[in-house]
Amino acid sequence: MFTGVYTAIVTPFNEDGSVDYGCLRALIDRQAAAGVDGIVPVGTTGESPTLTYDEHCRVIDATIEACRGRMKVIAGTGSNSTAEALELTQRAKIAGADGTLQVTPYYNKPNQEGLYRHFSSIADLGLPVLLYNVPGRSSREIAIETIVRLSTHPSIVGVKEAGGCANRVSLILSQCRIGVLSGDDALTLPMMSAGAVGVISVASNVVPEVLVELVHAVQEGRWDDARAIHLAHHKLFSDLFLDTNPLPVKAAMAMKGLCKEVYRLPLCEMDDVLRTRLQATLQSAGVL
Repeated sequence: MFTGVYTAIVTPFNEDGSVDYGCLRALIDRQAAAGVDGIVPVGTTGESPTLTYDEHCRVIDATIEACRGRMKVIAGTGSNSTAEALELTQRAKIAGADGTLQVTPYYNKPNQEGLYRHFSSIADLGLPVLLYNVPGRSSREIAIETIVRLSTHPSIVGVKEAGGCANRVSLILSQCRIGVLSGDDALTLPMMSAGAVGVISVASNVVPEVLVELVHAVQEGRWDDARAIHLAHHKLFSDLFLDTNPLPVKAAMAMKGLCKEVYRLPLCEMDDVLRTRLQATLQSAGVL
C-alpha cells in the first residue's frame, strides 16, 4: 500500500520553542515539488517525545491540510501506552490520515505476545498500520515470528525496518506478504535489492530529489543508476546520523535556510567538531 519515498518530516520550531506551522507548510510544499510519495509527521525525526498531546494532533492536522491530497500522510501515533496509541490513532483517522506509523513500545519492554496484542489492538481501528521496528530506540525488536503473525491482520500493511540489518528484509519476505520500507537512508538500496518497496527517509528533508531519483531508479530496474546515486550520497546519508536524530538533519536544514535550528530539551545542538564535519559533508555533496 505504501511504496516509494516517505519523508519523516522535522517539526520546525520558532525561537521561543513553539511549533512553526508556517515553516512546516513550506517544508511540505518543497517535498511535494520534489515528487516524494508521502509525509510522516511526528515520528522520531519530528521530535514527538517533546510535543504535547495537543501539539502532536495539531501537527498531524497541519500536515494533512498542507499535503492537500498531493502526498499520502502516515501519522506517527505510536506510544508505549496502548490506550494512548489508540486515542492518537483514532484522532489521526478522523483527521484524514492515510495510515499510521506504530513504533515498538519503548521503556516498558513488552514481550512478543504483548507486542502482538498492542499492534493488533491498534490495527483493529481500521487505519492502515506500518509497524516500526527500531530496537535502538525501544530496547525491543519485533521478532520475525511476530511480524508474520501480525501480517495476517488486514490493516497491518507494512513494516519500517530501522534496526540496521538489511537481512531482516529477506527473513520477513520469505515468510509473509507485507510491505517493507527501509528506515535507514544508507540501507535503502540494499534493502530494496532484497524486496523492500521504499524508504521512510530522514535525508529527504535535505535532498528529497536524491531519494526520489534513487528509489525510482530501483523501481524501474535501473540498478547501475541506483548504485551510482547510492555511492555518491552514502557519506551524506551516514553523516546525517553523526549525532542523535534529528540533531544533524535539523542543523543541515538550518544551514540551507530551510528552518531554524531550534530543539526542545533534552535535545540540544551538536558540538562544533561534529557540526564542522557535517558542514564539510554537505559542501562536498553540493548541498551547500
